[in-house]
Amino acid sequence: MLVVDPEAIERCAPVFGDGDVQPDDADLTTGHSGEPIGERIIVAGRVLDGKGKPVAGQLVEIWQANSAGRYRHEGDQHPAPLDPNFTGAGRCLTGPDGSYRFLTIKPGPYPWRNHHNAWRPAHIHFSVFGTAFTQRLVTQMYFPGDPLFDLDPIVGSIADPAARQRLIASYVHELTEPEFATGYGWDIVLSGSSRTWTEDVEIA
Repeated sequence: MLVVDPEAIERCAPVFGDGDVQPDDADLTTGHSGEPIGERIIVAGRVLDGKGKPVAGQLVEIWQANSAGRYRHEGDQHPAPLDPNFTGAGRCLTGPDGSYRFLTIKPGPYPWRNHHNAWRPAHIHFSVFGTAFTQRLVTQMYFPGDPLFDLDPIVGSIADPAARQRLIASYVHELTEPEFATGYGWDIVLSGSSRTWTEDVEIA
């Protein structure tokens, strides 16, 4: 059995304060003096219950490393460049059909010293709050074809192979915008046999 002890930044979510959620909160590429560096991507999907029904009005947060694999967080000392035009955090509310959508930059992998030559695959952290902070679920979305996925101890700690595969987003050409951003689709299922793995629940 491999015991995984992620760095503190793995569990540190953004702090947005008590302001209302704004449409621009879901666009991680704006709000700065210039364009962020890296591949623009659209990440969209739905939050569903165990019966496949949409869950509307849910606060969804994401946070991630930049395209060089570095978080804007004091705990991240990886000697990769920070991007002054990318903070790596966003949020939105799900629509009536349970949908969410973010515009962001594809994150890079980064070393994390869990074992020799250890690298985390590119991923985006997701948080779904439910109706109270105590119901909050935290998970991670990965990208198709990443050679680091099967080498990752966090992924390897999930006993069910099907549950591991459900963490991988799909490239969706219909989401892709010409000459602007590639699109990835990823649904979050909150309960049932097809539920999305979360950091507080081990799926056997």
